[in-house]
Amino acid sequence: MTRHFLRDDDLSPAEQAEILDLALELKRDRFQAKPLAGPQTVAVIFDKSSTRTRLSFAVGIADLGGSPLIITTANSQLGGKETAADTARVMERQVAAIVWRTFAQSGLEEMAKGTTVPVVNALSDEFHPCQLLADLLTIREHRGELAGLTLTFLGDGACNMAHSYLLAGATAGMHVRIAAPAEYAPDAQVVADAAAIAAQTGGSVAVFTDPLDAVAGVDIVVTDTWVSMGKEDEKAERLVTFGAYRVDQKLMTEAKPDALFMHCLPADRGYEVTAEVIDGPQSIIWDEAENRLHAQKALLVWLLKQNAATAAVHS
Repeated sequence: MTRHFLRDDDLSPAEQAEILDLALELKRDRFQAKPLAGPQTVAVIFDKSSTRTRLSFAVGIADLGGSPLIITTANSQLGGKETAADTARVMERQVAAIVWRTFAQSGLEEMAKGTTVPVVNALSDEFHPCQLLADLLTIREHRGELAGLTLTFLGDGACNMAHSYLLAGATAGMHVRIAAPAEYAPDAQVVADAAAIAAQTGGSVAVFTDPLDAVAGVDIVVTDTWVSMGKEDEKAERLVTFGAYRVDQKLMTEAKPDALFMHCLPADRGYEVTAEVIDGPQSIIWDEAENRLHAQKALLVWLLKQNAATAAVHS
């Protein structure tokens, strides 16, 4: 069966750790792995605008010896005349992998079903698992082992980043707290899935409405934009609703003295985070942004290896 990466819990704790170990190796020796030599092509599809995802996948695929083929909805039949499943059947005969940044998670699931090449979720409305691999890699670099660390995400608890932090953090054995207004709580099924994982890894998950309680004594403080793509018409309302969840220096003092600050970017400075924090000594956002490259390269190497091994068994 072809391995895909559609949501964070597609990886077991051991597999997640293996990919993070490989990412550290590839960061130390950037051009050591060439599984896409040929060059083989990887289709990278964008239904949404992108800076870090486009940059990191295009550069990473080239680093691995391959050729990135950047496709947008506007210049393809995907989502118009052709289904995701049919598009995948065309692509699988010509590309080594498919990376898709899209809206509905169901589209990714449709594309991956029955597809013989790995499909990677480069962001959906529900999850952002590639970002979490980069974030976990960054935390490991700054704090060593992930297990036992406590992390708080503040803001829109129903967004893709909050959902991915729950699943990926629990998989890593971390204690994950989501601080959000009650009407923006994370999806109950995602919380339940994360709790089930945490019960096996020694981590935990918790949902708060009080931001100060949520950051008390934590190791990592995380936020994201309050106005995600597609939510622009809700901006005025969201700025009021999330005002108490802004990460400023006063809030950071509730965390541990050496707590780290993270943000996946782009940031609306002065809204979800103040310039004093995002540009301050506790911020590790630039390491986090760079690590998209190394984490995604490791993911692609790992997926290609897994699928090659499966193909060999069934040949």
